[in-house]
Order: sequence, then C-alpha cells, then structure tokens
Amino acid sequence: MDSTFSLQTAFTDVLQSLSESFSSFMPRALTALVVFLVGLLLAKVISKIIRTAFERLKIDDLLVNVGLTDILKKLGLHEKPGFMLSRLVYYLLILLFTQSAANAVGLNAISGSITAFFNYLPHFVAASIVLIIGMLIAQFAGGAVSRSAKDSGIEFGPILGRIVSSLIVFLAGLMAVTQLRIDTEIIHSVVLILLAGAALALALTFGLGTREITRNLVAGFYIRKLFEVGEELEIGAAKGHLAGISPLHTLMENDGKIISIPNSDFLEKTARQ
Repeated sequence: MDSTFSLQTAFTDVLQSLSESFSSFMPRALTALVVFLVGLLLAKVISKIIRTAFERLKIDDLLVNVGLTDILKKLGLHEKPGFMLSRLVYYLLILLFTQSAANAVGLNAISGSITAFFNYLPHFVAASIVLIIGMLIAQFAGGAVSRSAKDSGIEFGPILGRIVSSLIVFLAGLMAVTQLRIDTEIIHSVVLILLAGAALALALTFGLGTREITRNLVAGFYIRKLFEVGEELEIGAAKGHLAGISPLHTLMENDGKIISIPNSDFLEKTARQ
C-alpha cells in the first residue's frame, strides 16, 4: 500500500513539474515566435527598400562605371551590387532577430554563437573593404601604367600593367588578412625577403645586364617627342627619311633601303633635319 502511494506521488510530482515547465515555456516560445516573425517581416521590407533605392538612383550603373561590378565578378559575385547588399542585410536581420528569439526561450548556446559572429563581423567587413579598394586601385594603376608604356612606345606595356596591378592586389590581400586578426608575422617576413630580393635583382638587371636596353628605351621616348615619321634626318653617317621608331631602334629609309640605328645614338650624336 505504501509502495503504491509512493508511486502515485512520484508520478503526480513529475506531471506537475512538466505542467509547470510547459506553462512557463509557452509564453517564452510565443514571444520568440512573434519576435522572429516581426524580424522576418522587417528584413523583407528593408531588403525591398534597398533594392528600390539602388534601382531609382541608378547606383548599380554608377558602380559599373567605377569598375566595382567587374571586381565583384572576379571575386565570384555575379549579381548586381544592390541585390547582393539587400540579401546581405536581409540575412543579417534574420540572424539578429533569431538571436533575440533564442534569448527569449533560453537557448544560450545559439545566442552566444550569433553574438560571436556579430562581434567578428566588423573585422570581416573591414577586410572586404580593404580588398575591394585595393583591387580598384590596382585596376586604375595597372591601366595607367599600360597606357603610359604604350604612349612611350614600350611594347610590353600590358605586362608591366599586370605586374603593377598584381603587386597592389597582393599587398591589399595582406592588409585584408591583417584585418581578420590572423597572425601574419611569418607571412610578412617572407614577403619582405621576397620583395627585397626582387628589388635587388631588378636593380642589378637594369644597372648591369640591360643598361643599353634601358638607354635605348629612354632615348626612343624622346625621339617620338622630337621627330615625326617621314621627316628627313641625318644622324652621324646615316641619312634618309624617318620610317619608324621601335622601342630599341630608329628606322630610316634611304634609296629603298632600311637603315636601323640604335636609339641611344640620338643621345651621343648630332641629329640634323
């Protein structure tokens, strides 16, 4: 009899405990559901506002003109910037209201994970901005170098432009990694050694091995500024009409024959028109 009574009492206590737990959980669960639904609605409204603003103000077209869209495509992002920003804000708001809902029902593990994500998010945003700005600068600098080299008659101008662009992107990538709070001390040391070695190699190459080539390249730039194709010139023992100017040599035509003269001769000899 006593044993039966004890079992009934234990069973009653369990049911009462479950009932109290359920009664206290339901208001919190309802609150969490309302918070999540409000967040979902607000996220959709704000996302729509962002897309509409980008369309009416033609911000997407402006970003295409400044080259940002091309950079995003290189990063694997092929949608319009306005659409991507609206989706990003949408999911961030969903996460934010999910955190509030998790707090309401006492899911501290989920809430803590989302909090850690939002704490790290500014570093990721800063790294993304640094990388995108670096790629914009690299694109502009590479184009400027290529155009300047082309105007100077240097045939490998596009290669120089790509080299300059790649170096800037590489440095921007290092700065972006630093913003992510990743230890890059070893990487910085290796990069400094590599850059120092490359600079020394270039200095020796241009100072010793390609000194004459450099002289001819520089002289060719000034020859194009001073003379035009078709002019009659006399330089040293050579005389004829200017047929063309390559990066290293000046071509003169005399009696149907082409005479090739190193551009550096114009720095050492007197040219007569």
